[in-house]
Amino acid sequence: MGTPLGDFVRAKRDSIEPASLGLPERGRRRSPGLRRLDLAARAGISVEYLTRIEQGRDRNPSIAVVNALADALSLDPAERNHLRYLAKITGGECSAHSRPAPPRREVRATVLETLRLLEPGVAVVTNRLGDLLARTSGYEAVTRGTGLLDSDAPNLTRYLFTDPRARAFFADWDAVADEQVFDLWLAPSVENSEWFTSELAPVAGPDFTRRLNRHTVPRRGELRLNHPSGLELRLRREILELSEDGQQLIVFLPADEATAGAVAGLLRPPGGGRLRAIS
Repeated sequence: MGTPLGDFVRAKRDSIEPASLGLPERGRRRSPGLRRLDLAARAGISVEYLTRIEQGRDRNPSIAVVNALADALSLDPAERNHLRYLAKITGGECSAHSRPAPPRREVRATVLETLRLLEPGVAVVTNRLGDLLARTSGYEAVTRGTGLLDSDAPNLTRYLFTDPRARAFFADWDAVADEQVFDLWLAPSVENSEWFTSELAPVAGPDFTRRLNRHTVPRRGELRLNHPSGLELRLRREILELSEDGQQLIVFLPADEATAGAVAGLLRPPGGGRLRAIS
């Protein structure tokens, strides 16, 4: 049985063209990407050891081996961090023998006060699993009519994969889906991810499972939204990590004057600086 670490190493190896690393082609292959032989040589380990890592038969490679694999695969900083994280959870540091509790949903009073100060801007407090825990009236205005907030306990990940309106709302749906699935690995513990995906995967389908297992580190660029009113919004995201709570405060800023005007038009009249928190 594979491991997250082995899956990631194998997926990255398969995605690399030998020529991009200055390696010669070695004739026709049944599968694309870099050969195990070449990756093992670049990392300074044996092919047999690399095979054990990829197949999940070695779950505790040393830090030196993990770093050597990162160098051999030419990983960027975000990918290196993810590789180290996967090595940590694969080695059992995050394991537990009991069924984990659902992730924390309470938002600290000071965070709620910060959110109030951002009114009527567009901001939300969420966790890595996609639970939308508190939001400004501006966030409600931007997402109104999309179905995202229809649930008593709205969840962005579930919405992306189970509500067809999501593909119309998010202009770059594939990129946003990759971001949300990747964030499941960064939840406070791997057990929380497993707890959540055991409920989501059966309804989200194979596209969700495929994204989860390929470990694509997302490039979080500009967010483009198609509002049901016909407005096109381009937003930049400023993310404040609330590591103590396993949550994030995300502020959405207009990326151009047209979006700034559109968001202003979506906001309700003054006097309605409302804040919603899910308890």
